[in-house]
Amino acid sequence: MPDLSTTSQPIPSDVAELQDKFVTSTTKNQLQMLPQIVAVGQAGIEILINWLRQQQDMKPTIVTGAVYQALYHSEVPAAKEYLDRELPLGIVPLQSSAEIDYTSLQKLLAQQEFQAADKLTTEKLCELAGASAMGRKWIYFTEVEQLPSIDLHTIDALWLLHSEGKFGFSVQREMWLGMSKNWDKLWPKIGWKEGNNWTRYPGSFTWNLTAPRGHLPLSNQLRGVRVISALLSHPAWDKLGD
Repeated sequence: MPDLSTTSQPIPSDVAELQDKFVTSTTKNQLQMLPQIVAVGQAGIEILINWLRQQQDMKPTIVTGAVYQALYHSEVPAAKEYLDRELPLGIVPLQSSAEIDYTSLQKLLAQQEFQAADKLTTEKLCELAGASAMGRKWIYFTEVEQLPSIDLHTIDALWLLHSEGKFGFSVQREMWLGMSKNWDKLWPKIGWKEGNNWTRYPGSFTWNLTAPRGHLPLSNQLRGVRVISALLSHPAWDKLGD
């Protein structure tokens, strides 16, 4: 196991034990341990900083995202200094085959400003679809197939990793497929419909992590099933394991 200490000073035994436990734990346990580690203060932040350094050459995971979030919201100066110096653009590579800048979306999601991020996601999808979509401010289902896979992966990864794995197109697709593509089962499960009543936008949607899994992004929820059907059927998701 790599040495995660940042100084030459001995690590207190209780902190060292916490560090070792975090490194060797399962994803579920690591997520559960984060508040305890943050509560330690400076020593806990150093554990997270150094653990994140060890992950920088690896594909980001839900735990990576949660650790980043913990540092982003920490009031310990070392956390902000580390993020500003080593991860100024976040943990998700902001790749785009259309030369679109996703920095603002990353920032909103890091801040957990989910309503603003949802609106910006629609704007980015329109930008990807072209001038006509940008003008009308929403996309036709016929325009979805032309959306670049790389960009959809970037948008999805930003949502996924800044929500502890709760939100994102890939989450919605997984749930949809798990319900044999039955929309009537999916809508209440993700909180878009209750009984015969559609969830009213924006006030009745839940814009935080207490929302049901798959609740966000809305992906033109107000314009019927064809857009989300096209999004969740996009070839991009067949390539997620590549």
